[in-house]
Amino acid sequence: MPASLGLDGKVAVVTGAAGVIGAATMRLMAARGARIVAVDRRESDLQAAIAELPASAEALAVVADVTREEDVAAYVRAACDRFGTIDVFYNNAGVEGEIKPITDYPLDAFRRVLDVNVVGVFLGLKHVLPAMLAQNRGAIINTASIAGLIGSPQIAVYSASKHAVIGLTKSAAFECSGTNVRVNCVCPGLIDSRMLSAIVAGRGGGSVPHDKLVERIPARRLGQASEVASIIAFLASDEASYVNGSAYTVDGGRTAA
Repeated sequence: MPASLGLDGKVAVVTGAAGVIGAATMRLMAARGARIVAVDRRESDLQAAIAELPASAEALAVVADVTREEDVAAYVRAACDRFGTIDVFYNNAGVEGEIKPITDYPLDAFRRVLDVNVVGVFLGLKHVLPAMLAQNRGAIINTASIAGLIGSPQIAVYSASKHAVIGLTKSAAFECSGTNVRVNCVCPGLIDSRMLSAIVAGRGGGSVPHDKLVERIPARRLGQASEVASIIAFLASDEASYVNGSAYTVDGGRTAA
């Protein structure tokens, strides 16, 4: 592995750390030498995810709700108190919400999706960016989705939230112009995960054959969390020093089909 892809000694904050992509990303970053600050809502899930890190990894678990500004400020403060800095921020926490057409979607459920997926990302940017700008370095990667690039039935609210994440990413990148702070996002496609299973089941297709699920994906398979993690780790590394304001699709060619 080129040295420029390594994350030796870098401090990486990961929200949604107990989810399949968050956990895979933590494992890969830790394997490449990063010190990890794992953030999620449930202590037990966090500890289970940290237990899967390499034995040599330095890790701090912080229980926080990304929709609460005081919690976001607290995980940023905890990272800086423990490790002195934040070099990488994987702004990842998100929910799929209810799987329903717009005409049937409850307003409170709509607001909950936006609260986690948009407000949570915004608050992360608001509180992490000052630390990075003060040291004039850092890499932020937000989790969007291919649902932020295209429309999709019965997940309109999720799709709207991920379109917003892409907009926040591009705007934040411009606000960091002239600095060594970069802001990008990843747009996973159909990834083998609890979230995908929930969406399929919510559409009434819990028994959809695997070949039907993937027939519109040129790769003809579901993606793996480790494949998304590889792109995130690249964007966090010095190898991506000229990548800024971008939305990277990790979708087996789905949005090209």
